[in-house]
Amino acid sequence: MQAIIEKAKKIKLLILDVDGVLTDGKLFFDNQGNEYKSFHVRDGFGLKLLRTTGVEVAVISGRTSASVNLRMKNLDIEHVYQGHENKRAAFEDIIGKMQVTPEEVAFVGDDLIDLSIMSRVGLAVAVDDANTAVKQRADWCTRLPGGQGAVREVCDLIMQAQGHFEGLVAAYLQ
Repeated sequence: MQAIIEKAKKIKLLILDVDGVLTDGKLFFDNQGNEYKSFHVRDGFGLKLLRTTGVEVAVISGRTSASVNLRMKNLDIEHVYQGHENKRAAFEDIIGKMQVTPEEVAFVGDDLIDLSIMSRVGLAVAVDDANTAVKQRADWCTRLPGGQGAVREVCDLIMQAQGHFEGLVAAYLQ
């Protein structure tokens, strides 16, 4: 675990997949073709807390969804890349714009499409219910599945490794 903490100390940017990471991966459609997704509130709050510590957040999704735009806007996450089945190109664009090295990036994924980024970042994370090949190639796996608080676990890990977590807890105790 110490090796994971050392990697997490260096993180300046957290990049997340959406379906299966920020959501449980289920897609709901009504009869008019409207899509619905469920996002966990603790994941969102964890992302907000993480951003207060100076770590930036971005998302890369292979699909495009209006609900993702709405949720990311609600969380003030500006770096939203949707419809990018070639996630590596989006990754290269983000790190160039953010002026970070791959070693300073953590990525959370759940399926094979995420491996092209996971193999390049400083901290590769798989959610608990990720594809087996993805879990085998991750530096760390969450205890919780995607859409069920896994992203919050990652946020907490980074904040703890960087020495911010206890201060945030103390602020809420007052």
